[in-house]
Amino acid sequence: MTQSIPQPQPQSPFATALAGQVALVTGGGSGLGAAICRVLAESGAQVIAADVKLPQAERLAGELTGAGLKVQAALLDVRDEHQMEQVVAQLEEEYGHLDILINNAGTDVTLPIEELSVADIDRVLDVNLRGPFLLSRAVLPRMAGRGRGAIVNIASTASKRAWANASAYHASKWGLLGLSHALHVEARPHGVRVTALVAGGMQTPFILERFPDTPLSNLQDPRNVAEAVRYVLLQPEGTVVPELTVVPMRETSWP
Repeated sequence: MTQSIPQPQPQSPFATALAGQVALVTGGGSGLGAAICRVLAESGAQVIAADVKLPQAERLAGELTGAGLKVQAALLDVRDEHQMEQVVAQLEEEYGHLDILINNAGTDVTLPIEELSVADIDRVLDVNLRGPFLLSRAVLPRMAGRGRGAIVNIASTASKRAWANASAYHASKWGLLGLSHALHVEARPHGVRVTALVAGGMQTPFILERFPDTPLSNLQDPRNVAEAVRYVLLQPEGTVVPELTVVPMRETSWP
């Protein structure tokens, strides 16, 4: 019997597109964050999958490093200002530079406003808005000092319109969109690109655990959104995308 000889798989055209760059992805252990980590690592970046749930990030890092990609896990609670400063400083010390920040970590409390506690809205705002502010504040001066870098803030269609039982989430995402555009204005003179990525519904636990009856056909693969992040990062020098909207073909939360 003649044995077939395995044929080499064609290399992705993006396999070295981000080679030499260091990327920090918050909420990187699962869902969209994990997809972003995978796509950036497949593009040659050294990726730090940072998550408040360290075991999730470690599992992802183990899987991807086993596939020959450069990914490490890091414990990061984006509500902890001092921990964020420490992580950024450690990465700068270890790698000498941090080129990409993806502010992806997010949370929600899906309740009518009369049932929301102050603690509820504080937590949503802390994770979704205050966290990106603090991390951007930590990395932007370092990026500006080198004259290059990229920050991508994962917004949502919830930053463009509103629906019931999501007042805390809407407040945080509308705020994140405004923060992102303000950072875009401040960062451009220093060669740093800031983008708000407005993502529609995805096939991730963030949606499916809260709304298990959502038809999968109404949601997009998170990898599609991760590839939109890569698209933004690969724009030619001298070009920046301040805002990009990526929604599934059958999006129900967007006109």
